[in-house]
Amino acid sequence: MKIPVTGFVMNSGGDDTHHSHKLYITSWNGTPVHVHALSGITSINDGHSHEYASWTAPAPTGVPHVHGYHTVTSFNQGHTHLIQGTTGPAINLTGGGHYHLFEGFTTVNGTHPHSHAYSGRTGNEVSSM
Repeated sequence: MKIPVTGFVMNSGGDDTHHSHKLYITSWNGTPVHVHALSGITSINDGHSHEYASWTAPAPTGVPHVHGYHTVTSFNQGHTHLIQGTTGPAINLTGGGHYHLFEGFTTVNGTHPHSHAYSGRTGNEVSSM
């Protein structure tokens, strides 16, 4: 199955020869796409918590959908954790737009190996960056 996708590629300006660009998708199968901000603080485990902030992956606008997300927590107690998953379905906001709920557990890391729980809701939709 072929799905038409439009977008653009931008040079990230970095020195990494393997990943020197970013792909920005602007439409999926003829439908504009959007993203959501997500941020929060993990649970307290092993005597500390971590902060995180990122954007979801793009998804089509105006149809039932979910978003993927992937980010790294703040560096606390000498380590970070990976946060990744898929949001729940769109929840409409009064006055337009929508948000998504998300939750999960970080990867295991640290001098005393542990993970953290996280959960929250995304911000309202914005046009894909």
